[in-house]
Amino acid sequence: MSEERTAARRPRATMKQVAALAGVGTKTVSRVINQEPNVAEATAARVWQAVRSLDYHVDLQAGSLRRADGRTRTLGLLVGSVDNPFAGAIHRAVEDTAIQREVAVFASSFDDDPEREELAVRAFLRRRVDGLILTTVKSQQDYARSLRDLGIPVVYIDRRPADAGFDSVVSANRRGAAAATAHLIEHGHRRIALLTDRLDIQTAAERQQGFFDALGRAGIPTTEALVATGLHDAAAAQRALAQLLASDEPPSAVFSSQNLVTVGALHALRSAGAQHSVALVGFDDVPLADLLEPGVTVVAQDPQEIGRAAVTRLFARLAGDDSPAQHIEVPTQLIPRGSGEIPAPPA
Repeated sequence: MSEERTAARRPRATMKQVAALAGVGTKTVSRVINQEPNVAEATAARVWQAVRSLDYHVDLQAGSLRRADGRTRTLGLLVGSVDNPFAGAIHRAVEDTAIQREVAVFASSFDDDPEREELAVRAFLRRRVDGLILTTVKSQQDYARSLRDLGIPVVYIDRRPADAGFDSVVSANRRGAAAATAHLIEHGHRRIALLTDRLDIQTAAERQQGFFDALGRAGIPTTEALVATGLHDAAAAQRALAQLLASDEPPSAVFSSQNLVTVGALHALRSAGAQHSVALVGFDDVPLADLLEPGVTVVAQDPQEIGRAAVTRLFARLAGDDSPAQHIEVPTQLIPRGSGEIPAPPA
């Protein structure tokens, strides 16, 4: 493997090593980790300190199930939310490819909570997964060094990590958002509302930047844009757009930067009776979008290709590919269906 990938690699810590460092027997370590009663508080504290010091992970795989090469024929997949169709499509693509190789996929979601993210990754490691496909909250992860040291191949999806030494597969977020906004501008709109998620989420920040890119190219001052951020679900998006529509200078068009936000925007437009007068383009497709009236114009991502490309890279790493990290950007596609083609009102 390359020098970068092999640097500082260390073998997995064992329970015997934890016991030796803590000055107890392995049975005591087992009792502490399994939270069994009748262990002195001071003893438990020493054991947990040793666990953290050695970065020890419990092996939940029975020895009889382990292969001679040490592989468990399992992968870990971490996505934002299993409720989101985008994540579900990625999961299916990963699973469809993995099952052909008789590899099982453990999936978990973290709801953009960094603490839950780390807990999920450590749970995967306790199960000795062969590799990980991860969506993350922040670009920098505290556990990244452990993954590198343990030699576990990782592919990041949807959001790029700060460490360029890991593979990643993402959508063309900035370019897709710029295309969506330019589409609204081409139909005469200047007062365009942006509804977006928390800006500490990489995809939300990139899509906002694409929105501003398109305004700048069209000579529209960003002060004329209405931006509502921190919209993490449909209900929040609905409330935000309802307030904008009820203002003295409502938007004539809306760009919603993720599918759950688009759902909230649709509810707000219909509640205000504005679905035929206010244009809407959403980032990422939504179920039944083509059956609404008007149909919902979207910039569609390709979650199936993201999942397929990610698991393909992971299997390549598991097969010994030690080439430099690849950063794959999957194109988006603008799909006009009616809502994004509503013209701006006469000046």
